[in-house]
Amino acid sequence: MAMKRAIGLMSGTSLDGIDVALIESDGERIRLVKSANGLVAPLGPTGYRGYAEAEKALLREATRDAEGLRARTDRPGRLAEAEDFVTRAHAEAIEAFLAENDLRPEDIDVIGFHGQTVIHRPKLGLTVQIGDGAALAKRLGIRVVSDMRANDVAQGGQGAPLVPVFHKALAEAAGFTGPLGILNIGGLANATLIDSGGNMLAFDTGPGNGPINDWMKERTGQDFDEDGATAARGTVDEGLLGNLLGHPLILRAPPKSLDRNWFSHRLAGYLTVEDGAATLTAFTAHAVARSLAFASERPTRWIVGGGGARNRTLMAMLERLLDAEVLNANAIGWSSDFLEAQAFAYLALRALEGLPLTYPKTTGVAAPVTGGLISEP
Repeated sequence: MAMKRAIGLMSGTSLDGIDVALIESDGERIRLVKSANGLVAPLGPTGYRGYAEAEKALLREATRDAEGLRARTDRPGRLAEAEDFVTRAHAEAIEAFLAENDLRPEDIDVIGFHGQTVIHRPKLGLTVQIGDGAALAKRLGIRVVSDMRANDVAQGGQGAPLVPVFHKALAEAAGFTGPLGILNIGGLANATLIDSGGNMLAFDTGPGNGPINDWMKERTGQDFDEDGATAARGTVDEGLLGNLLGHPLILRAPPKSLDRNWFSHRLAGYLTVEDGAATLTAFTAHAVARSLAFASERPTRWIVGGGGARNRTLMAMLERLLDAEVLNANAIGWSSDFLEAQAFAYLALRALEGLPLTYPKTTGVAAPVTGGLISEP
């Protein structure tokens, strides 16, 4: 199959903003380039559109309004307003990206549009990512693939994680052999484990940055713990940590996908700012380590992406607990910040070709399935 250009969009549960990334792929192979220092990375520029405080507040309120959803098409409270905003903001992000990179709509074959997750309850057959793919395609004049989780959930899968097939393609293109772990730490943390035979196992491990960010916002007004500096000054409350690690969602065997709101920072409410940050950071790291109970082989190397890769305290905890080489994705030429946006570009290309997005060992679906809603401009 011929290589195509795809743009991926990702707005995660951390509610920071919209990541934009362009890749070239045929839905199976990924075009990589080697830099002067020998690092190999997916070809293509990246971009970002941050959310203003009022926009973040709207998305937080919409997520609360989604708690009572029973049908995927319902939009109570501020959900309809938030969906219009998400669509408009993603259109603005793409338009700015095209202008900055001297690209035209006709240069792009497809856009992978994840939207904004407001509720994820696969046991109820319910996952909702707001954002209107058809409206986005019409405004931009580019084909859009959206709603990529729904078919998996309808077929009995967890609907997440979706990125493992991209992780595996990246690892193969870079020449890595297992056992390898690829960890993305956004609002939640998810891991892709690839064994020596190339077999994948993937699942959400537990909280990511979500509780830490919420803690910092509530206690200090800061959006996150920069470099993990606040956690570094604190002491982990071992009693609370033990209780948190006994959460049934942490102990549950895969397949499993989690909802950001299932892990509340308020459980640490009696601690100081520093001790709370340290304990919530340790919760994220220990939950990843606990997940190795489900692995057929312990990875000897971990590649970490997402906002959590910038948290030095968290990365140090992971290195100690995992007893393995732990690398920021940037260190090997991948993009720590844009790995998920690149993944959704790749998934959109697979959807166009009718290729599987999810597998029994990634979401628990009975058989590999494709997905996504294709909207023509």
